[in-house]
Amino acid sequence: MKEKKFPALDDFRLIAAILVVAVHTRSTDSEILWLLTVLRRIAVPFFIMVSGYFLARGNWRATGKFLKKTAMLYGVSILLYLPLNYYAGQLSLDFFRRAIFDGSFYHLWYLPALLLGTPIAYCLTRFKPEAAIPIAGILYLIGLGGESYYGLVSGVPVLATFYNGIFLVFDYTRNGLFYVPLFLLLGAAGIIFRRKVAVIGLLCSFVALIVEALLLHSSGIQRHDSMYLFYPFLMVFLFSLLLEANQGERRNLRQLSAIVYLIHPWCIVLVRGMAKLVGLTGLLVENTVILFLLVLASSLFLSQLLLWLRPSRPFQTGRAWIELDLSTLRHNVNQLQSILTENCTLMPAVKANAYGHGAVLIAKELNHSGIRSFCVATVSEGMELRRGGVKGEILVLGYTHPEQFSSLRKYRLTQTVIDMPYARLLNAYGKKLKVHLKIDTGMHRLGISADQPERIASIFQMKNLAIEGIFTHLCVADEKTVEKKAFTLRQAEAFQRVICNLNDRGLNCGKTHLLSSYGLLRYPELAGDYARVGIALYGVLSNRRDLDDCPIALRPVLSLKARIALTKDLHTGEGAGYGLEYVAESDRKIAVLSIGYADGIPRALSCNHGKVLINGYEAPIIGRICMDQMIVDITDLPDVKSSDIAVIIGKSGQYEITAYDLAEASGTITNELLSRLGSRLNRMIV
Repeated sequence: MKEKKFPALDDFRLIAAILVVAVHTRSTDSEILWLLTVLRRIAVPFFIMVSGYFLARGNWRATGKFLKKTAMLYGVSILLYLPLNYYAGQLSLDFFRRAIFDGSFYHLWYLPALLLGTPIAYCLTRFKPEAAIPIAGILYLIGLGGESYYGLVSGVPVLATFYNGIFLVFDYTRNGLFYVPLFLLLGAAGIIFRRKVAVIGLLCSFVALIVEALLLHSSGIQRHDSMYLFYPFLMVFLFSLLLEANQGERRNLRQLSAIVYLIHPWCIVLVRGMAKLVGLTGLLVENTVILFLLVLASSLFLSQLLLWLRPSRPFQTGRAWIELDLSTLRHNVNQLQSILTENCTLMPAVKANAYGHGAVLIAKELNHSGIRSFCVATVSEGMELRRGGVKGEILVLGYTHPEQFSSLRKYRLTQTVIDMPYARLLNAYGKKLKVHLKIDTGMHRLGISADQPERIASIFQMKNLAIEGIFTHLCVADEKTVEKKAFTLRQAEAFQRVICNLNDRGLNCGKTHLLSSYGLLRYPELAGDYARVGIALYGVLSNRRDLDDCPIALRPVLSLKARIALTKDLHTGEGAGYGLEYVAESDRKIAVLSIGYADGIPRALSCNHGKVLINGYEAPIIGRICMDQMIVDITDLPDVKSSDIAVIIGKSGQYEITAYDLAEASGTITNELLSRLGSRLNRMIV
C-alpha cells in the first residue's frame, strides 16, 4: 500500500464480500480449494472488526442504534429466505431455534451472532475494560474446543458433556458468545503497528495458520473449519495495515458489499437452476471457478440494480446547511459536568430548536451521553423530542393552553405551574399531570411570588398535580457588578426560604433547580438537583467579553455554510442588490450565495458590515442581504467558482468567523443569532 491513503476499510469490504461468495461456491473435494477456504474465511472476522472499530470511535454510544439496524436487517433477511427454507424443508419447529441462535439460512448466522456478541462486548468494555480482550480471548479458546479442536476435547467426558450441552442451543461455537466478542474488541482497539511490524506479523501468522489448518485437517479432529488459533493474530495485523491506509469513505461500495453478502445464496440457486434448465450443469455448476464467477457477477449486478432503484438520499449540502460537531458537544458536556456539585446533574435547555442547532439531533446525542432530563419552552417542542425518540424527563418551561393538556399526558411531558390561577386550571383538567412549580424570586416574569408561602403550599393539596420539582430563574447571573451579584444571592436566599418552608410543612418539593448557563459558571455552589444549561452547552456565551472569566474551556458546536450559486463580473458604476445600494467604484467580481435572512442571516450584516470565508479567504458582504441570497465581493480571491462553499460561521484556512463576530456586527447576542437560524437549513453531523 506504500504511502497512499484511500478508503481501505470500505474497499476491503467488497473484497471480503467476494471472499464470502467464494466460500459458498467452493468444491468440497479438492484439498487445495479446501485450504483456500480457510483463508477466505477472514471475511467475517473483518466485518466484525469494522463494526467494533466504528462503535468504539463513538465510545459505544451508537450500540443501541447498531443493534436495532442489525435486527431490522435480519428480520428482512429471514423473510427474503423463507421461500428457500420452505423448498429445503427447513420450516420445522427447530427453525425458530436456528433463527434465534444460528441464523435462519446458512450465511445469516452472522447477524444473530452480532445481536448476541455486541452486548457482551459492550458490557465487557463498561465493567471490565482492562480485561475485556483477555475475557473475550478465553471465550474464543472455549469456542475452539467445539470447532477445529473438537476431536481433542470430545474424548474427555466432562468436556464432551459441556460441549454437547452447548450444541443443544447452538449448532456451532462460531457464534455470538464465543466468536464475535473477540473480533469486535480487537476492531475496537484499533491497533496500528509500524508497517514493517504489521507486514512481518501478517506473514508469520499467515504461515502459522496454514500449518495449523493442515495439521488439524490431516488429523481428522475438526468438527468445523471456521475457527483457528491463529485467526485473531492474522486479523490484527491485517486490520492494522488497513487502518494505516484508511482515509475517507466509499458509502456506495459499503452498501454494495452488504447487499452482495445478503443475496448471493439466492444467486447460487438461480445459477444452478438456469444451468439445469439449459442442460449445462456440468460446465456451469460442477466447474467451481465458473460457478463462482457466475454467482459473483449476478450478485454484483442485482446488488447494483437494487442500489439504482432505491429512493435517493436527500442531498444535505446542496444549498445552505449547518454542521454539528458532536465530539465538541461531548467536550462541552464534560466541561460543564466538571463544575457541577456532587448531587447536581445537567438538564440541557433544547428550546428554540436547541438554540438553532437541531433539538432532536442534540437531545439524542445527549441521551447517548447518559443525560435523561431536558427543558423546552413549549409543548410542541416537547412533542417533537418524543417523536424523535428522546428519552427521559422533558420539562415545558412556558405556558401550555388547556386544549393541549392532553398532549402533556400523551407525550409524558412535565408542565411548569406559572402562577396560582394556572395551577387551578391544570388541576381542573381532572387527570394527573406531572408538574414543576415556578417561583418568582425577583424577575417578575413567570412564577408564584416567593413572598406567598401559603399559596405555594396550597398547590401541594391539588390532587391532580404530581409535583416533581420546584425552580426559579436567576435573571442577572450574567452581570458582574457588585449590585447584580448581591441581587442574585438574594434570589437564591428567597428560593431557599421557600423550600425550607415547604419542608417544614412536611411537603416533598422533588427536584430543585435555579441555575442556567451563567448561574452554573459563576455560582456553581448554589446548584440544586439540576442545572438548566443552554447557550454554554453549545460552546458559546452570550457575548465575547464573558469568555475572559469563563472557568472552563468551551468550544462551538455549530458551523454554518452555503453554496456559491454563481459568479459574475460587475463593471464600474454598476449596482447590485435591492435598491442598488452597492455601486462598484471599479470593475469587480461578485458571487451570489444561496442563503439569506429567511435562513437567519441578520440584514444588519448588509453593505460591508459582515463577511464570509471562501477557500480560506475573506469576502465582504456587499449590497442588501435578500430573503434567499446575499452577494459578496470576490475580486481579490483566486479561483472561486459556482458550487464552492462559503463559510458564514466557522473556519476556512487560517481564518475563522465566530457567532460572536456576527452577533457584534448585527448588534445582538449569540443566543438570538443562533436561535433564529432557519428551519430550511439542513442540520448534519460531522
